[in-house]
Amino acid sequence: MNTIAPLVVMALLAGGIAGLFIAASALLGPRKRSPVKDAPFECGFPSEGLAHKPANVRFYLMALLFILFDVELAFLFPWAVVFRELGVFGFVEMLVFFIVVGVGFVYAWKIGALEWE
Repeated sequence: MNTIAPLVVMALLAGGIAGLFIAASALLGPRKRSPVKDAPFECGFPSEGLAHKPANVRFYLMALLFILFDVELAFLFPWAVVFRELGVFGFVEMLVFFIVVGVGFVYAWKIGALEWE
């Protein structure tokens, strides 16, 4: 029971704070409605036309490259934790991993995938 008690206290505290913020927002927030406030507004521009405009492929390519390199970088942290236990074999394996990631990065750079126009 001692190991669960801190988790229960933390959950109750987090739930209490969230409930308090929601109640304060409902009680203290403004209640006047107007057409200006109810109009859809995104990214500093008023919404116009169709919502489903085709997006540039470069956006998806940039997002894919970001996720790819971000996930690959996430593999670095567990390796750094057990670096000394892995020895030379672990070092060589991570060196190969870095070479593959580096070649992919240089290739993406050379074809202009990292350029935003």
